[in-house]
Amino acid sequence: MSERKEQNEELEVKSEVLEEKHQPEETDEMPESEKEAVETEGSAASEEKDEAAEPETEEQTGTKEAAEAEEEVEASEEDEASESSKEAEKSEEDLETQIANLNKQDAAVLLIKKAKHIVHDAEAQMDACKMLLSDDLQDFEAAKQALKFGGMDESEALLEELGFREPDEDEDKEVVVFETKEEVQPVHISDVSSGKFTGLLLALLGGAVTAAGMIYVATEKVGVTLDVTKVPSREIIDKVLGWYGSFIGRENDALVGGPIVLVVVLFVMWLIYTIRISLKAGSNLQFAKEELQKAEEYASLKGTCKDEMDKIDAYIKDAVQTMKDYEVVLHEQEGKLKRIRHFEKADNGESAQYHEKSLQEMTNTHDLIQAIKDFLNVPMSEDGKLSGKSTLFLHSAKSKLQKVLERLHR
Repeated sequence: MSERKEQNEELEVKSEVLEEKHQPEETDEMPESEKEAVETEGSAASEEKDEAAEPETEEQTGTKEAAEAEEEVEASEEDEASESSKEAEKSEEDLETQIANLNKQDAAVLLIKKAKHIVHDAEAQMDACKMLLSDDLQDFEAAKQALKFGGMDESEALLEELGFREPDEDEDKEVVVFETKEEVQPVHISDVSSGKFTGLLLALLGGAVTAAGMIYVATEKVGVTLDVTKVPSREIIDKVLGWYGSFIGRENDALVGGPIVLVVVLFVMWLIYTIRISLKAGSNLQFAKEELQKAEEYASLKGTCKDEMDKIDAYIKDAVQTMKDYEVVLHEQEGKLKRIRHFEKADNGESAQYHEKSLQEMTNTHDLIQAIKDFLNVPMSEDGKLSGKSTLFLHSAKSKLQKVLERLHR
């Protein structure tokens, strides 16, 4: 019993020690009044910060977003320009490496092939742009006819009938929508010849001259006069050609002197042929570099034209969509004008007293027709490029349509 009692006491002591260890340390408590004061000061300071940092207006936010967008566009354009310049430098380095590992003639052929490939790609892209422009102009003409017969002509007639528009006001004009102008003359890349044929002709001529010269020298040395009208005798041949055999101790032996003459003639022919091929290869390489430069300049000019074509493509698509929007709105205005004519137009010929909202509808219709006709009566092209005047009228037409839509939605 005593042992059990001692064990119980030891357990109680250990439990008390553990409780003391896990008990949190005492801290000085702040009075409630001080806590409230601190909280009040904190809230006041936060309110002052909120007042100091005034919220941005919608205009400031839009300006900030536009500036950020412009910075992103400029950064992306710089990145694209740097990447394109790096790619161009890399391609030039690769080309120089390929040329360095080739002889001049093969390098010239490689450069001519590259020049032709550049010109072909530039012309193919340009042809694709012209095809796209042709399709765009067809879509433009279709949208224009749909607009005329889908509400604009009828709305004009109704405005004239209601006395809101004069019959001869702003008649339609026949306008050339877009006229392309070819500013870049086509480029023809010429092939390079190896010079082998002319080299062979020059080598044969040089060989003949060398043979004739050697025979003449031998005849002078041995004191023989050759008659060119007759075939020389065996004795004369041995004497003339044998003179060259005397250099190796075989005098008057044509079988030795003849091969010596032949070797010299062949050497001269090979030398002339080699020099001709080498000179031709050097000139071909220089010519190929000039042709490659001409092809790159041509591709650059074609690329500028392609960029202009891309702008025109986007512009025509925007114009077609605008005309479709006008078609829908003018068709709706046509119904409103018919309602005004039915209920408000006087039958006895007297001037009608239209309601204020009816006058507003007629004004809206007239402004819409005038805006889109101003755009349609101006050519899109100016010296083969997008006309600034046409761009201005399209923007005005879109702005007018937007204002009318906003007025209708109020």
